[in-house]
Amino acid sequence: MLHWLLTEERVMRSWFFTETAYPYLPPEEEFDSIRVKLPNQIFDPKKGADLYHRYIDEWVHADEIGLDIMVNEHHQTATCMDPAAPIMLGILARETKNAKLLLLGNPIVNRRDPVRVAEEMAMVDNISRGRVVVGFVRGVPYEISAMNSNPVGMHERLWEAHDLIIKAWTTHDGPFNWESEHFHYRQVNIWPRPYQAPHPPVWITALSPGSVARTAEKNYVAATFLTGFEKTREIFDAYRSKRAEMKASFNNDRLAYAALIYTGETDEEGFAGARKLMWYITANKVPIQFNNPPGYASVEANVAMMKNAKGPYMFGDFSLETLIEQGIIFAGSPDTVYKQIKKFYGHVGGFGHLLIMGQAGFLEHDETVKGMDMFAKEVYPRLKELNITAETEV
Repeated sequence: MLHWLLTEERVMRSWFFTETAYPYLPPEEEFDSIRVKLPNQIFDPKKGADLYHRYIDEWVHADEIGLDIMVNEHHQTATCMDPAAPIMLGILARETKNAKLLLLGNPIVNRRDPVRVAEEMAMVDNISRGRVVVGFVRGVPYEISAMNSNPVGMHERLWEAHDLIIKAWTTHDGPFNWESEHFHYRQVNIWPRPYQAPHPPVWITALSPGSVARTAEKNYVAATFLTGFEKTREIFDAYRSKRAEMKASFNNDRLAYAALIYTGETDEEGFAGARKLMWYITANKVPIQFNNPPGYASVEANVAMMKNAKGPYMFGDFSLETLIEQGIIFAGSPDTVYKQIKKFYGHVGGFGHLLIMGQAGFLEHDETVKGMDMFAKEVYPRLKELNITAETEV
């Protein structure tokens, strides 16, 4: 058994997140993929404009009630109308006052200019006066063809782009030259440099235990998304084990979990809100050729998927009861939601960040705001009392 004895007092942080979906789609039988192929003639710019302003209003409300903020980025899909998350983050840097602003994340494997990413994040960090948190992601498999990207060697490209960005953020004495396998620059000398020193905090996403070793080596936050009770524990344990192998310090604030969450005044109201959030899962209709392009997943991951006959985000069935049981959704009254999160927290050995997907599909603005308010007033104060620095066993 590995034991961690930690002394610094920290509390769990909660981050409000919406993927800025465009839910006004034709009947499901009229299209075979919500991603990559769905014609943009379906998009109504007037409805889209209204949705953008609505989603920004909800993020601003999160700031006002004491939640932090998360945004993300996807391409060629109705599940997410934000193909340029740095732009959205810049808007929120100006419109909010206190919240940390997490971009989870920049798909630096598919973006061909890491220096541009370094510039964008440094600029937004200054506008926000140091509230930016930068997440780096490999990118989902559906967007390989959409980005004309190579699915082979993505892990190596991610860390090569990461190294270049970190060097751009932390070099202040004039241009440097960069030559590596995938990126070549004669002069790198970004203006402005980041507001935070030496640079904004970094998060990396993880969907399997094998993907967290280097994140743990860097002591970055590892974030998982809808991975449920067992897979999340495996990933978090792998992070802790790597830190132990290094004989390095560890704190549960290095771990983050994202779930669909809706808090109502009663269980019935909370469950009703959660069923609307489930649009994010049930509407994700994607043909098999986009799910796992050759070279995207490791051999080990492909073997595991063949043995289990399922991969990430294949939940077995789409009943609310099953998704709550799996730890994919937390929903109900404040007491119920708190108990669900506390049970999950104990099972996975603790974590320091809860990413709240609190809006999706046809959950309307007033319903979204009510769910946020109920969570912030009735659940979040109790989560802050969880000792995320308590002794944890693996």
